[in-house]
Amino acid sequence: MNTRRIAAIGLRQFFLMRGSVTRTVPLFVWVAIDMVLWGFITKYLNTVASPGFDFVPVLLGAVLLWDFFTRVMQGVTMAFFEDVWSRNFLNIFASPLTITEYLAGLVLTSIATSAVGLVVMVVLAATAFGLSFLSYGAALVGLVVVLFLFGIALGVAACAGVLRFGPSAEWFVWPIPGLISPFAGVFYPIATLPRWMQAIAAVLPPSHVFEGLRAVVMGGAVAPARIGIAGALAVAYLLGACWLFTRVYRDALRTGLIARYSAESLS
Repeated sequence: MNTRRIAAIGLRQFFLMRGSVTRTVPLFVWVAIDMVLWGFITKYLNTVASPGFDFVPVLLGAVLLWDFFTRVMQGVTMAFFEDVWSRNFLNIFASPLTITEYLAGLVLTSIATSAVGLVVMVVLAATAFGLSFLSYGAALVGLVVVLFLFGIALGVAACAGVLRFGPSAEWFVWPIPGLISPFAGVFYPIATLPRWMQAIAAVLPPSHVFEGLRAVVMGGAVAPARIGIAGALAVAYLLGACWLFTRVYRDALRTGLIARYSAESLS
């Protein structure tokens, strides 16, 4: 892979954002609203709950991690959609840029955009609502890495779907985090779910992340095996997503869909 070509994808996104307030403001406004809203909800719950139990690390910490996961996924898809909306695919893939370099550039863009949102969330949660990240311990790093990898995987898979079915399939992308959240157990233990939902949750990395988060908050520790399973699942999803995108891209080249990419469905 050529690192200069990968950096060029990220640089292109930087120039787009630098010249557009409508692209930069959403990076931190929506996550800030989420932090403020859930921050006050947790403060209210603390006033009506049993003394000694703090909802801030339980709920606000979970919201922060889930928003981070969502921003990672959207960081990939938004960079991809810029090429969809501008009809720029032929220009990009007529260049020496390889599909691997293009995907790496999308990941680089996601890292930069999700980092902005994460910093805003961390600062707000810590300063306004007293969320201490030291209470989670070193396990927090592993949990964040798992969510990052799975967010990248979902973003790449969503891009593959839009590349295959056309820009009209874009609306399938936005509900993905919401569809996954009931199985992820963001706000409640997985044990509260029906057995068929628990079976689905077992193969989703976020469910292991939030179960581990709750274990830490309750005074326990995250089992290394849980982080290992979650990490292995996230890597498997990421490899599968990259394979899917590459397969769809090659089919688009073979069938000529890439040359007919427009605002209409390609089915």
